[in-house]
Amino acid sequence: MRRTVKDFRNAKGQRLVYLTAYDYPTARLAEAAGVDAILVGDSLGMVVLGYPSTVPVTLEEMLHHTKAARRGAPETFLVADLPYLAYATLDRALFAAERLLKEGGADAVKLEGGEEVAEIVRGLVRAGVPVLGHVGLTPQTASQLGGYKLQGRRPEEAERILKGALALEEAGAYGVVLEMVPARLAKEITERLSVHTVGIGAGPHTDAQVLVFHDVVGLYGDFKPRFVKRYLEAGRLIQEALSRYAQEVREGVFPAEEHSF
Repeated sequence: MRRTVKDFRNAKGQRLVYLTAYDYPTARLAEAAGVDAILVGDSLGMVVLGYPSTVPVTLEEMLHHTKAARRGAPETFLVADLPYLAYATLDRALFAAERLLKEGGADAVKLEGGEEVAEIVRGLVRAGVPVLGHVGLTPQTASQLGGYKLQGRRPEEAERILKGALALEEAGAYGVVLEMVPARLAKEITERLSVHTVGIGAGPHTDAQVLVFHDVVGLYGDFKPRFVKRYLEAGRLIQEALSRYAQEVREGVFPAEEHSF
């Protein structure tokens, strides 16, 4: 049975599993594995579409991939990212959220930022849109943060991230993602919040963890962030299989009699 927003609000202290999925087959696998929630992140821009960052991702692209993931995982709680500038104003945020929930089949939306987006979150929640917050490293504005690197090392940074998480909770977010922050800061924020936290590169003390599907299965062999644990080298195995296929076609081995009608 699909979890509800109330389930996640009551999940403080549980060990929850989030995983990204951007299409029908990966969402289907994630649901079969029993994950608690699927995130259709705008990271799909870099992982699936080959963009240099998440900034170029459009609402139409998010909608396309959200629909596909929902078809693959009809019984799993699904969160869709609001893409860059889709929540620059409350009206824009409501428009984007409406499409992702009504057309895309998402159960909730996620947006990046702390105190600066709290009023947007408040407006979305007031309109009945479940919101997952996101502080720490915020990829849509990574350039302003100095790139894709750890956030919250300095006391003033840590204070800003903590205040942002508290502001999101106060605005009505049902949970908060903590990305690329020191484990001790993630622990403090998790203890201070009454809603659940979702860590990625934030150590073991958050209530939930999220990773990118392609990182978990090792689809891109030359890319492995420090915080990722690979459970498979799928990229190497797939490449080997495709090479064998190509070799057998060229040598006349495939198709054989058993593959013919």
